[in-house]
Amino acid sequence: MHASKYHINTLKEAPAEAEVKSHQLMTRAGMIRKAAGGIYTYMPMGLKVLRKIEAIVRDEMNKAGAIELLMPVVQPAELWVESGRWEQYGGELLRIKDRHNRDFVLQPTSEEVITDIARNEIHSWRQLPLNFYHIQTKFRDERRPRFGLMRGREFTMKDAYSFDRDEASAQASYDAMFEAYMRIFGRLGLEFRAVAADTGSIGGSRSHEFQVIADTGEDLIVYNPASPYAANLELAEAPCLIAERGPATENLAKTATPDAPKCEIVAEQLSRPLTDTVKCIVLATEVEGKPEETRIWLLLLRGDHELNEVKTGKLPGFENGYRFATEDEILETFGCIPGYLGPISPVKPITVIADRTVANMSNFICGANEQGYHYTGANWGRDLPEPQVSDLRNVIAGDPDPQGGNLALQRGIEVGHVFFLGDKYSKALGATFLEKDGKPAMLQMGCYGIGISRISAAAIEQNHDDKGIIWPLAIAPFEVVICPMGLQKSETVRNASEWLYQELQAAGVDVILDDRDTRPGIMFADWELIGVPLRITIGDRGLKDNVLEIQARRDDSAAKVPVEEALSHILDRLKSL
Repeated sequence: MHASKYHINTLKEAPAEAEVKSHQLMTRAGMIRKAAGGIYTYMPMGLKVLRKIEAIVRDEMNKAGAIELLMPVVQPAELWVESGRWEQYGGELLRIKDRHNRDFVLQPTSEEVITDIARNEIHSWRQLPLNFYHIQTKFRDERRPRFGLMRGREFTMKDAYSFDRDEASAQASYDAMFEAYMRIFGRLGLEFRAVAADTGSIGGSRSHEFQVIADTGEDLIVYNPASPYAANLELAEAPCLIAERGPATENLAKTATPDAPKCEIVAEQLSRPLTDTVKCIVLATEVEGKPEETRIWLLLLRGDHELNEVKTGKLPGFENGYRFATEDEILETFGCIPGYLGPISPVKPITVIADRTVANMSNFICGANEQGYHYTGANWGRDLPEPQVSDLRNVIAGDPDPQGGNLALQRGIEVGHVFFLGDKYSKALGATFLEKDGKPAMLQMGCYGIGISRISAAAIEQNHDDKGIIWPLAIAPFEVVICPMGLQKSETVRNASEWLYQELQAAGVDVILDDRDTRPGIMFADWELIGVPLRITIGDRGLKDNVLEIQARRDDSAAKVPVEEALSHILDRLKSL
């Protein structure tokens, strides 16, 4: 490819709404152009990146035995009604009507359509296992699209769906996809972690996220630097930090704590560490079968810990959802305003659930259910009944790992997710097959997604500097750029550049020759912004000494290489990137 025949349009400034580096740099490098909020045109350079990502994903999916098909972007509403997600999915599901007033959706995912295919195409156990995948445009009507391709409304995604006879076979399919994903992200050249995760709105019972490590990531990953353990913060198990409850050595005392509605202020007033305080969170649930009745729950955390809402939603009694109690409900239950609540002698009976660490605390500080007062010296068993105990909190850096070592936190960007679904969708849509004994059985399903367009943005968030993008070789728009100095004026430079260009093309290298009539400073700045991994500079001065300059995007300086050794040196250098 010659640059003069390609479309290159870089910008000095990013648009004002571009908050993250990937959005700024993809726009400045001319890879994307905004059409509407969260909707982008992929310009030629950006599309090349997407196609390279797709090629790696497609290759590994095929090697893993998955079969490619292509499902529609527009899906009939009946399937979503049948699965129950027409109402459940929420505002992100874009519902549309055709000219006959029939309901359709712009697909955010394809569980319904693929299950419909399975129930019509799979009849016998002899056809199993099967794994179908496609790479297709998706649409999720984000309330506030932002961060460019990181959280857009329209995006490109690979989603796959496995079908098996039983759970054991389905788990084997899951494991095969997990390993395929490990190979995919390894080939993409990204630093990533596979982390245990919550199944969320997709459902199912087993789930892993694939997170690209980046300081700008929205997700927090809990991991052990000394072991393979990694989990999303939502799912990571928080250990009890007190091995054994100590004796009750203090008397219970109601202590004045004026203007101290927060644990931090209470600890400061009483000259006690924050870890001696207990934080109270009041939640409400509807009583099953009696929607007019509300049950109040009191959750207790140590003062320096935060509630994990995903874990909370999985507590017994919270299966149908929960909410934070209103101030009126709190006053009615505790006889006190928030900020001074505690588990000792509320006005009305409540269910108390203590985090594991709180359950082993002794002589702790908690609200006295009276404005301006807290109890000191509170102890379980003596001053209040033993609570229910559960893991309620977020892990914090330094927490011990039960398997040894300490846990750490880092930010990541979710770019892939695998789920074991079981019969969640096959049961809803009646997708059965005939077993060996001739009896019908439910298909067991798994689903496996990769955000193709999101990977391009995540790669930039992980790989950039103040000059621009630094693409991993496997997904760079071009692997090599040849930058001739004075091409229009020097036949020697022109001939050497064309010779090297042809040689690299013959060797299978994705190379572009910048034959634009552009000053060297502008040319170099463009390619540093675009992020091509290897730059070759050819000029009259170097050719007089029989050398040209080779510089990797991450290198601080160029290496001078004899012209006759240039091709082999470039090919070796590419292998090392």
